[in-house]
Amino acid sequence: MKILVPIKRVVDYNVKVRPKSDESGVDLNNVKMAMNPFCEIAVEEAVRLKEAGKAEEIVAVTIGESSSQEQLRTALALGADRAILVETDVQAEPLGISKLLKAIVDKESPDLIILGKQAIDGDNNQTGQMLGALTGFSQATFASEVNLEGDNLSVTREIDGGLQTLSINLPAIVTTDLRLNEPRYASLPNIMKAKSKPLDVIPASDLGIDIAPRLETLKVSLPAEREAGVIVETVDELIDKLKNEAKVIS
Repeated sequence: MKILVPIKRVVDYNVKVRPKSDESGVDLNNVKMAMNPFCEIAVEEAVRLKEAGKAEEIVAVTIGESSSQEQLRTALALGADRAILVETDVQAEPLGISKLLKAIVDKESPDLIILGKQAIDGDNNQTGQMLGALTGFSQATFASEVNLEGDNLSVTREIDGGLQTLSINLPAIVTTDLRLNEPRYASLPNIMKAKSKPLDVIPASDLGIDIAPRLETLKVSLPAEREAGVIVETVDELIDKLKNEAKVIS
């Protein structure tokens, strides 16, 4: 079985992002970049399936600039067998990304696609579902547990009322939630091995797909600063402030 794992290069989650001075976007100059945390979970789940003898090959794929090779090498160090970069300078939106991934799916014919439920930069939570619609594959989103037996995939997902378990057939698409697993750290020997693993670069233009953005960012700015809270000494003082200052009670 072949597993395809789409990943994304994003600003490291520990970094406090800042808008550009002209508020046209996020300032990425000298900012630490990393693999999207949900994508790390997807890679880990694929590696665990391979370690359990249920998969033969893991292919990591990303769409972006040449610098995204860094995150693909990380995926290779974590256990992926080879990687594909669909290279483009266009800031592709979920639909464009899904169309490019569909082209890669047609080329690679994976049995299972595992990807993060969302990226922490756009927070769109759309790519997995759009890819499912384009491919016609079975899909299960927000997976907190995955069990594979033959051609049947059992996926447990969290819903408002508790847990829901789906049984779907391969080929399938699964999007990962935070509680699915705890990603491992790449060891130094595996980091060194990753440097020699295959990484193919495919210009997005070669795939003949229109990925021009359909949305325009008008402004990116920091949220308004919140005023400091007030500490009161007694319940009576609290009630007085709520009544006379905040005027939220009468």
